[in-house]
Amino acid sequence: GLRNMTHKDRALAEMRRVLRPGGCLLVLEFSQVWKPLAPAYDFYSFKVIPRLGQIIAHDQSSYRYLAESIRVHPDQQALKLLMEQAGLECVEFFNLALGVVALHRGFKF
Repeated sequence: GLRNMTHKDRALAEMRRVLRPGGCLLVLEFSQVWKPLAPAYDFYSFKVIPRLGQIIAHDQSSYRYLAESIRVHPDQQALKLLMEQAGLECVEFFNLALGVVALHRGFKF
């Protein structure tokens, strides 16, 4: 997903480039959770998920990377701005699961 892209601005510009006029880009990605839940979510993300990854998949580091990559991924407003800067129009986002995941939508006209 976009979260794993080093140059998100270039990736979004390329996504826009290949859209047909009238096309819609959807980005479904982990995002920043609703603030009151952040401490519990951080505990779950950084302590519980990596431990479960170790127990179930024998791979704690991949699940630690997941939590770390979510932490540094742009929040909802910042990603909206990146999409607009890439030339997408009518950009909006919808928080799902209290912001654990966000769906961003933008158009090429």
